[in-house]
Amino acid sequence: MNFEYFIAKKVAASGQQSFSRLIIRIAIAAIALSVTVMICANALIAGFKTEISSKIFGFWGHIHITDTDINRSLLEAYPIDKNQDFYPQLEDLQQVEYIARETWLGGLTEVERRKTTRGGVRQIQVFAIKPGIIEAGERGDKDIEGIILKGIGSDFDWAFMQQYIKRGRRLALPDSAMSREILISDQTAKRLRVDTGDTFIVHFVEKGEQLRRRFRISGVYRTGLEEYDEKFALVDIRQIQRLLGWDENQVSGFEVFIDDIDDLVPLSEYIYFEELPTELYAETIRDKLPEIFDWLDLQDINEVVILTLMVIVAIINMVTALMILILERANMIGVLKALGGTNWSIRKVFLYYAAYIIALGLLWGNVFGIGLCVLQDQLEFIRLSEENYYLSTAPIELNALPILLINLGTLLITLLFLIVPSYLVTSISPVKAIRFK
Repeated sequence: MNFEYFIAKKVAASGQQSFSRLIIRIAIAAIALSVTVMICANALIAGFKTEISSKIFGFWGHIHITDTDINRSLLEAYPIDKNQDFYPQLEDLQQVEYIARETWLGGLTEVERRKTTRGGVRQIQVFAIKPGIIEAGERGDKDIEGIILKGIGSDFDWAFMQQYIKRGRRLALPDSAMSREILISDQTAKRLRVDTGDTFIVHFVEKGEQLRRRFRISGVYRTGLEEYDEKFALVDIRQIQRLLGWDENQVSGFEVFIDDIDDLVPLSEYIYFEELPTELYAETIRDKLPEIFDWLDLQDINEVVILTLMVIVAIINMVTALMILILERANMIGVLKALGGTNWSIRKVFLYYAAYIIALGLLWGNVFGIGLCVLQDQLEFIRLSEENYYLSTAPIELNALPILLINLGTLLITLLFLIVPSYLVTSISPVKAIRFK
């Protein structure tokens, strides 16, 4: 049996009756609190990024295919032919190989590796965009509101949007006739004081001519993306085509949905270089909306700051606890030295003891951290301002790998910093320690 480990177990067992037990409990509580905060912070930030990203991707798709001549804007109305070799055959695209460039040694070395995407293309659909002005209220009081109509066709995937329709139903898009229905946001409905079944007029300006269209509200949606909810409404794409003077085969572009978000860049590059004709361009929605994704990426910095602070708290408490434990066991240290124990052997006894304390803290930290995350995921007791955070409740995403890394990192980093205070053992004289009271 490991001698140092055996002594550490005996010290830990007898420590429950010593005067340092309060210090030990404080150290365990500090470790548990730190781990709890780290697990919750990781789960909250991961959930926050996933939920916001999924909403944006669900609303706009992962990749946009448009004409090469237009500005890279969501509001450009520049026609391209819907009859393309890749539409809708692109949905058959599965895993593709690509070259990934990885940096090593702090960017000094770049290595190229051949990889394969996890998935392929799930859905491709057409869209068209046209801004207008709403004239609402047929009761004598007119309200004016700007709006951007997004035209969709029969290939539109309602899986994402259906979950956010609060009242009414989705658009009816019959093959035989152009639909006059519109799906507006809850924000727009409240500002214009309209609801499902009501009608309103939308004014457009096209080639210097003012046009009017009357729409009937089929449903009201709310995604929580306030910036887009207040601006966008869904209509039949044939309405946009007629307003812009396009024929039925002309659209603003294609929205491509992929199976795995980690494949966004390689699939976008593959589609652009291998599938598209030279007059078309493929661009990820991250490139079209960089400000939102830059804001999401900043959350990683917040997570690093939180984890660093919590580890520092754990280290300070454990250093204090270890020094008190060493001083309390001065007599034992003197006896072990008198019996021939080396400084390093005795230091290992206390490092084992410290590892035991840290392990207890990690255990309770995991129990409380994971428990709080599960409760939040089920009960949603932490509420958020949807106008500011795009979400009404704090989202949770628990992943095994980050939790494992948090536990291992806390254990190893804290023990590493405890090596220095363990040198206190070397300053204890056997003769003085045995006589110490």
